[in-house]
Amino acid sequence: MTTGATLPSTSASPTARQVWTRARGIALALVILLAGAVAIAVVRSDARHGTLDPRSADAQGSRAVAELLADRGVSTRVVTTLDQARAATGPETTLLVAAPDLLTERQQTALHTAIADSGGRTLLVAPGGWSVERLVPGVVADPAKSLDSTLRPDCDLPEARRAGAADTGGIRYTTTHLQADSCYPSERLATLLRIPGAGDGDTVVLGAPDILYNDHLDEQGNASLALQLLGSRPHLVWYLPSLSDSTAADPEGERDFFDLLPSGWLWGTLQLFIAAALAALWRARRLGPLVPEKLPVAIRASETVEGRARLYRKADARDRAAAALRSTTRTRLAPLVGVPVTQAHSPEALLPALSAHLRGDGQSLHALLFGPPPGDDAALISLADQLDALESEVRRP
Repeated sequence: MTTGATLPSTSASPTARQVWTRARGIALALVILLAGAVAIAVVRSDARHGTLDPRSADAQGSRAVAELLADRGVSTRVVTTLDQARAATGPETTLLVAAPDLLTERQQTALHTAIADSGGRTLLVAPGGWSVERLVPGVVADPAKSLDSTLRPDCDLPEARRAGAADTGGIRYTTTHLQADSCYPSERLATLLRIPGAGDGDTVVLGAPDILYNDHLDEQGNASLALQLLGSRPHLVWYLPSLSDSTAADPEGERDFFDLLPSGWLWGTLQLFIAAALAALWRARRLGPLVPEKLPVAIRASETVEGRARLYRKADARDRAAAALRSTTRTRLAPLVGVPVTQAHSPEALLPALSAHLRGDGQSLHALLFGPPPGDDAALISLADQLDALESEVRRP
């Protein structure tokens, strides 16, 4: 025996190379998913770039509205923080909030306090349910949006009547304010509300931003409605909420963890977890396909029924045989007369529907379907024949 000989390893533990070979596919998939989640988060966090921006000439920008207002002597000023927006409110100013849903709860409360007594006009563009209830108490957003984009005014608001049909279809609102103007209804719910405020001030809730987009301004009465809503005061403050706004912090200067995360990161993380769960299911241990096993003897259904009937007869169990016949008949008859299968064994639900279908005697049907067990074999056979005849009659066209 040579002492220098190397014995083969008997360890069952995988080597590092084997582990990497097995796991590299999953690792690569996780890297790709993580990169995709980061990309989606970045795109979503910057998704509103140019949207409803009066300086943007993009299709969904609002530069055309700003230039038309400038021709009419209305100055437009863009602000990106809540402090600037609150400081600019006043009787001679229209404050447009381009994305109310991006504001935190504290910001919405502070903005509502600032505009309540400003005496100017505030225009909220498509605020959602939780936003509009804080910014305009007494207004509720309907979860179902309007199916039509172009709607008629159908109200007495002068601006709406002069503009005519416009692309306001979007979020629909209801209000408890008795003096509110409810315009451009969709299924009796307004997509534009004007709520009177202190003095000559008011708040306009607009269900869709389409009338402000560059590519929709020349359609319908969009331009007329936009210019009238935004040009009633000599100054227009266009508030584009920003994620870097420091007013999202609480009064003590502390910020919640989720306030520090852009919405894109939250969505990206959720998608990453879903993708990881799908990958786990994909790589999980399988139980394998079902293995068919041939029975030693093939038994016909008729023989099974006959054998069961002989067992009933041998045990003198006419009650159980009759109960089985009636139960099966009721289960088959219920769908034919419009009764749910879950109520097939309830006389109060099945018998009225069956009587109406057959125009027959309800008492005889009750005795047939819910009566006592037969007294002898002849009565059991007669019951089976009657149940078969009843089912055939119900199925008859």
